[in-house]
Amino acid sequence: MDSKLSPSLLAWLRCFEAAARCMSFTRAAAELCVTQGAVSQQVKQLEGWLQRPLFLRSPRALVLTPEGQWLATVLRESFQAIEGTLAQLRVRAPAGPFALSCDPSFAMGWLTPRLGDFFRAHPEVGLRVSGEFHALDRERMARDDVAAALRYDLGRYGDLQATPILDEWLLPVASPAFMAANPQLRSPADLSAPLLLHDSSAWAGAGPYEEWSQWLDAAGVAVPALEQGRHFNLSQLALGAALAGQGIAMGRAALVLDDLESGRLVAPFGAPVRSRGAYHFVTPLQRDSDQSALVLAWLQAQAAQFRARRDALLQALPAVRTG
Repeated sequence: MDSKLSPSLLAWLRCFEAAARCMSFTRAAAELCVTQGAVSQQVKQLEGWLQRPLFLRSPRALVLTPEGQWLATVLRESFQAIEGTLAQLRVRAPAGPFALSCDPSFAMGWLTPRLGDFFRAHPEVGLRVSGEFHALDRERMARDDVAAALRYDLGRYGDLQATPILDEWLLPVASPAFMAANPQLRSPADLSAPLLLHDSSAWAGAGPYEEWSQWLDAAGVAVPALEQGRHFNLSQLALGAALAGQGIAMGRAALVLDDLESGRLVAPFGAPVRSRGAYHFVTPLQRDSDQSALVLAWLQAQAAQFRARRDALLQALPAVRTG
């Protein structure tokens, strides 16, 4: 009997393998995009060619015969080996750009200095970063062709998936020159509203005094008339004013760590407070891709390295002085 793999024999074997794996002609037909009758007929032709049954058929189930089980195992292993080899041999088309929308302050203060590492490790990924702080939803991401976003917020998205990347800690920061010019500032109780620098929109929906209010509450200090401080729409702008000696900004550890380590900024009162907000990797639901998974894994690794360095510095800060 001729055992060469003719086109007809290959078609029979493919239908049999699917039916044996699914244990159903109906499910195999759906997988192969043919009718249930076509799968049943192909298997019958294979059984006729072999002159032995491969299934025991009943109204409720299919059961493989010992010969059917043997053939199903060989076919499954063979098809897996073929598919694996083809995947390795196939020349993949270059992926298109991966558009990442990022909170501008986080993009400038944390992400951008680390991108060189990403491009060296993954030159095949055309990562494109855009600094944006508008609210996100599935429709906007699809319209703007945004693959993923990094946002500092509460991570509450109804139609998107938000994966936490990095928690955030708040602490007041100022330049050494500003503190030298204001020796009366010895504890949080000495603060007054005109000295404070605010990011008026920490995240979409946050109040204009979100971060300062949270830190002052934790310190047990009330500072009236917060509106008398100076207001900016980006944390980086408030920090720039602090670096210029114009007041005390509420620093986010992710954005001020380098300046604290270098001495360009100081944390006069210590006592970092964990923010209600955190950094999230935001993607459309059920639209994971290899590029998205790769970018997420890289961000998580970078965040873990940063967290260890940050926590060491924050633990070394003195406890808050309240009097």
